[in-house]
Amino acid sequence: MRTKQPATQLRAVVALVAAALALPAAAATSVSWDDIANDDKTTGDVLSYGLGLKAQRHSTLKQVNTKNVAGLVPAWTFSFGGEKQRGQEGQVLVHDGVIYATASYSRFFAIDARSGKRLWEYEHRLPDDIRPCCDVVNRGPAIYGDKVFFGTLDASIVALDKATGKVAWKKKFADHKVGYTMTGAPFIVKDQKSGRILLVHGSSGDEFGVVGWLYARDPDTGEEVWARPLVEGHMGRLAGKDSTTTGDAKAPSWPNDPNSPTGKVEAWSHGGGAPWQTASFDAENNTIVIGAGNPAPWNTWKRTAQGDDPQNWDNLFTSGQAYVDASTGELKGFYQHTPNDAWDFSGNNSIILFEYKDPKTGKQVKASAHADRNGFFFVTDRDKLANGAGYPNKPTSLIGAWPFVDGITWASGFDLKTGKPIEKGNRPPAPKEGADKGDSVFVSPPFLGGTNWHPMSYSPDTGLFYIPANHWAMDYWTEHLTYKAGSAYLGQGFRIKKLFEDHVGILRAIDPKSGKIAWEHKEKFPLWAGTLTTAGGLIFTGTSDGYVKAFDAKNGKELWKFQTGSGVVSVPVTWEMDGEQYIGIQSGYGGAVPLWGGDLADLTKQVTQGGSMWVFKLPRQVASR
Repeated sequence: MRTKQPATQLRAVVALVAAALALPAAAATSVSWDDIANDDKTTGDVLSYGLGLKAQRHSTLKQVNTKNVAGLVPAWTFSFGGEKQRGQEGQVLVHDGVIYATASYSRFFAIDARSGKRLWEYEHRLPDDIRPCCDVVNRGPAIYGDKVFFGTLDASIVALDKATGKVAWKKKFADHKVGYTMTGAPFIVKDQKSGRILLVHGSSGDEFGVVGWLYARDPDTGEEVWARPLVEGHMGRLAGKDSTTTGDAKAPSWPNDPNSPTGKVEAWSHGGGAPWQTASFDAENNTIVIGAGNPAPWNTWKRTAQGDDPQNWDNLFTSGQAYVDASTGELKGFYQHTPNDAWDFSGNNSIILFEYKDPKTGKQVKASAHADRNGFFFVTDRDKLANGAGYPNKPTSLIGAWPFVDGITWASGFDLKTGKPIEKGNRPPAPKEGADKGDSVFVSPPFLGGTNWHPMSYSPDTGLFYIPANHWAMDYWTEHLTYKAGSAYLGQGFRIKKLFEDHVGILRAIDPKSGKIAWEHKEKFPLWAGTLTTAGGLIFTGTSDGYVKAFDAKNGKELWKFQTGSGVVSVPVTWEMDGEQYIGIQSGYGGAVPLWGGDLADLTKQVTQGGSMWVFKLPRQVASR
């Protein structure tokens, strides 16, 4: 015999069902580690910064290809709104028909991927005294379980419910008043020993004289699991307690000062090295791979023993690529791109993990690739680095280092035996006695780099890397300085200028086995957007004068472009939905160039401000051909 349910109970059931149906699709399914680990193989979503653990930024989608890309049209556009139309440098994530996008001033949007309708919005309450060096940008979120995560300009990291946008937890990791901040996208990894999921992120703030830190957190609670400073001799943490120093506790790569309370020069206490970009993950070696930022201050003489040669003081572990144990946060290996970096070349640009067959031995090499601000493209042995002694070149991991831009003034190349640069005497001299500043030197590339944060991509189909590069230079001179908390800590003056009259931006395809440039494409304005490769034989990127563009990956021929109304300085993605391929990218000019770019800042004043998300697809009749 069936009993009747009370009317109130029936109404409650109906209400629950109706509420469930009304929720965004993303609320229905959580994101697992397997989903993230297979991000490079699946096409229906984008679950990581870099489209996979190796950060290759390659999609296997090919519905849009070299034959039909000219037919791409906008599916919709979404405005981030308000008056906060500064640089939009983000890479979005896509899951279950929802786009997760971060925007300037630490904002977060969930957008219906089919219609462009806003589902929810979170705006972080920022204090008035934040100190971002290079615009109020945010480069993207991470996703895991039922949450999305992003960093904020007041040195915090926030977890939001991905269905509602409500705050799940919020952790402040450092003092923003002295210069700490966060602009890079966090990253999800799995400790292969314990099986624990970790949310990994770095700090920003080298230009204000803060020590850079890499953090691992519990994504459910935000609690710190471990933390690793990237200046030699500073103490790390594990499970809330002191663990080990980074490198040698005596920090022999930094000068001593017997008159200092620390026994080291002032710069050591404020040494930079911030890992402010996003990591990649070598799961086989259980190793987090991330770039370390520039030493602080920029002034090379403040980080060199008095009367000595800067090349004798490497200032570890700055301006290089760090290999960190996911279980403990220990530094396993390090390769330094620019020892005692005098030019703010930093080392943060993306590090892509890839494999190739050695043309001499025929053996497969597990490698890392990195296009540095110093103008050189590096290929390193990631197995050696993941199992190294922690110190650079023990063992030597450098496979190749080739220039990817023209006119490099600071070094002629790299010694493959020592892993060290062959310098050309281009360091700016210290001020002469009684002078306010030192003599100016001409440097190329400038501190804005042969490339910068905007990530390159790799195509396993062509075997080439695609670098959004720039040709420019600077006049550069040394100045006096003393550390003051919360103030810029540079000790250098500069003026950015053109290197060539006909272009600044130059998109180049490079062969990682030979260093040869396969093709190039010039742009009048600086390139400040990342690149994306697809199995359709395409390269997508954006330009500072407002275009989204597609190129033939084999020969660099421009096949399609669309004007978005503002400069594009973000990172494109692609995904499949309802049987159609979509391409998404943010538009909104800003970033470091209009703030620090000298003559190039003047050039880009003609670019209008904006803040929007653009999504493109092929008309059905074109896609079906």
